Amino acid sequence: MKKTVFSLVLFLVVIAINAQETATDTTKLWIKKGNFSLLFNQSSYNKQWLGGGTSNVAGNFGLNYDFNYKNGDVVWDNKFILAYGLSKIKGAEKTAKTDDRLELNSLWGKKTKGEWYYSLFFNFKTQMDSGFDKNGTRISHFFSPAYFQFGPGMWWKKSNNLSVNFSPATAKLILVHPHFTEFGPSFGVLQGDSSRFEFGASISAYYKFNVMTNVSIENRLNLYSNYLENPQNVDVDYQMNVIMRINKYLSANVAVQAIYDDNSIQAVQVREVFGLGVNYGF
Repeated sequence: MKKTVFSLVLFLVVIAINAQETATDTTKLWIKKGNFSLLFNQSSYNKQWLGGGTSNVAGNFGLNYDFNYKNGDVVWDNKFILAYGLSKIKGAEKTAKTDDRLELNSLWGKKTKGEWYYSLFFNFKTQMDSGFDKNGTRISHFFSPAYFQFGPGMWWKKSNNLSVNFSPATAKLILVHPHFTEFGPSFGVLQGDSSRFEFGASISAYYKFNVMTNVSIENRLNLYSNYLENPQNVDVDYQMNVIMRINKYLSANVAVQAIYDDNSIQAVQVREVFGLGVNYGF
């Protein structure tokens, strides 16, 4: 499975770079840019070290690719996100997954007045590799779960670095393989089912700013309320990426994600990744 994942990662990188190289400059309708990073973490202790600790090594790969269209009063912003990470602790039989994301965000808008647009949005999220609990039981894999959201609304776009989209009629679909719901619910999908449909309201916001020279913070927030069941329980997905550039190719990156979805688990899920590594924009 690991070979399959890394082959997929390599293929997507080649596609992204090739798309950038073959983009036509004659129309000026598309603006394409991307960034990929390789982050490494390593800790090592000899037998005489009295402070405690276990030697380990970890690596994370990340790819962000934007391809945005603008023609008169019509804009179409697209963002592709891919992230994958592994860690190996000395003495452990298997490597552990530290990050696994595959996401596509697409937002189309037609300008109405000022900074407002009629909008249509689409969001897709899944993972590439299997996930295991503390007992070693597989609880997820590629396309299980998979999340889809789609809906019309209004989009306030101040700039490419600040925008908010309001969608009061959003359809949401969750897909899970039946073997994960055989003995109970999984990711909000009921026992014995393979999908869950919801209809509600969605708000998504994006804000990126520079704290100081070579230090930028990117924030993404998504709120969702299901009209069909417990609309007061709002799903929250917040992501923050901090990039501290050392030079053109080296950077320190911090990624934090907090999720609350009471259909999956009635608790806040938090993910944090920090690393120093190679950073390349194209």
